[in-house]
Amino acid sequence: MSPPAASVEQRILLRTATSRDAFMASAVLARAQVETHTCANLGELVRGLQEGAGAIMLAEEVLADPAAASLIDALGAQPPWSDLPVIVLARQGADSRVIADAMERLANVTVIERPMRVASLVSAARTVLRARNRQYQMRDLLGGLREADQRKTEFLATLAHELRNPLAPMSTALTLLMRKPHEPGEAMRYYELMGRQIDHMVRLVNDLMEVSRITRGKIELRMEAVALDAVIKDAVELSRPLLEGAKHALAMELGDPPLVVRGDGVRLTQVFSNLLNNAAKYTMPGGRIRIVARKEGRDAVVEVWDNGTGIAPEMLTSIFEMFVQVSGTSKAAQGGLGIGLTLVKSLVELHGGSVEALSAGLGQGAMFCVRLPLSRSESGLPAAAPPAVGGWPAALPHAVLVVDDNRDAADALGDLLRSLGAAPRVAYGGQEALRMVADGVRPGIAILDIGMPGMDGCELATRLRADPALSGLVLVALTGWGQQGDKERIAAAGFHHHLLKPLDLAALIAALQEGPR
Repeated sequence: MSPPAASVEQRILLRTATSRDAFMASAVLARAQVETHTCANLGELVRGLQEGAGAIMLAEEVLADPAAASLIDALGAQPPWSDLPVIVLARQGADSRVIADAMERLANVTVIERPMRVASLVSAARTVLRARNRQYQMRDLLGGLREADQRKTEFLATLAHELRNPLAPMSTALTLLMRKPHEPGEAMRYYELMGRQIDHMVRLVNDLMEVSRITRGKIELRMEAVALDAVIKDAVELSRPLLEGAKHALAMELGDPPLVVRGDGVRLTQVFSNLLNNAAKYTMPGGRIRIVARKEGRDAVVEVWDNGTGIAPEMLTSIFEMFVQVSGTSKAAQGGLGIGLTLVKSLVELHGGSVEALSAGLGQGAMFCVRLPLSRSESGLPAAAPPAVGGWPAALPHAVLVVDDNRDAADALGDLLRSLGAAPRVAYGGQEALRMVADGVRPGIAILDIGMPGMDGCELATRLRADPALSGLVLVALTGWGQQGDKERIAAAGFHHHLLKPLDLAALIAALQEGPR
């Protein structure tokens, strides 16, 4: 049984002058947790190199073997990312011609004179393996770039194909209209044909613009309490032409009472319509599609099942990525750019939810599962009181700490909160905010900018959370940083809410009424 690939890639191949040298070197490196493999001859070493290795360790005497030419050839045939390290254990004494020749012909060579210190051997081994790991990282990066480039190439080919499809009948219709006069009733048929094809092209372009806006964070959600069954029924109506055109049987199990989530009803309709369209496209005519909604803890779970072409196991996670198409199923889809699932994933995550795909394999159908946070009343928590009209809601903490290095922004927000009946304290940096707390300021809410010089908002949040006197403090990030990596960093710092500038006061009050999450 061959060793795992990761283990093979980290091992050092040994070819020493004597078996005793090999035993001692292996023992020393094993204590340093460096894996080795002793080779009986250079032929075995070359074969081992081809299977995978982190480095080679050779005695100087081995290089004088005529078979060393095969090793040099093997090292010369490495892929562009690879420069396998070679450690040569040299004999004591003056520089030898063999060593000089090795350094000339083998690019990545480290020479250690025998007898050597144990620390020197271990240090050299660890150094070359670290360098080899950087090469592996470059290999993986290049592989990822090649894969992404291939996906983009396939996507552009699909885009060209889908844009040519409506252009062909439009061109034919125009040619017919130009060849001879037509009666208005007869010409109308061609105008309607061109109108349908133009509508199709507009949908393609809109899909492209939509996914671009969402992935760049250029979309705003209108969040409110939304009945999930109504959203799903609206999605079914949008997808009905595709479902009925393929004569699919649709079953719905929406549960009772209806589930309520906090979200943008239009965007959630788009999510489930895309999933239904996807199921319809990748299911043979007369197929079965089922949509199920239920409550699980504090989440609403919606599953869209089909008995269509299915998904290969290796594609289950990457299927949501841009430019990815499921291999072997493209002929089943009736048009489109294959970006619907990218839109689904982006929109669901903007709602604080998640989506995953499950399938037993190609030809065995698929299931897409969407999880969305329920509204507070649905999740078993007390419902939030509506915002007080014209003032700061009485249920919210009176004392608010505002921290922003932009003085105008900080002062304006402080004035706005004051006009609503709050008692804001404004600081223009992290150190000033900490001094206020040390002097006895005990806010119930802290609204912090993130990108401040010196101590940024994340560091300040961490230090505020560490103060026992502020155990009930609700932390709100108010920032222009809104990418996924920023959201993860801000959440890790302990913020309860993440709002984007410019401030939407209604969103702030709604977030605070929800409390920590």
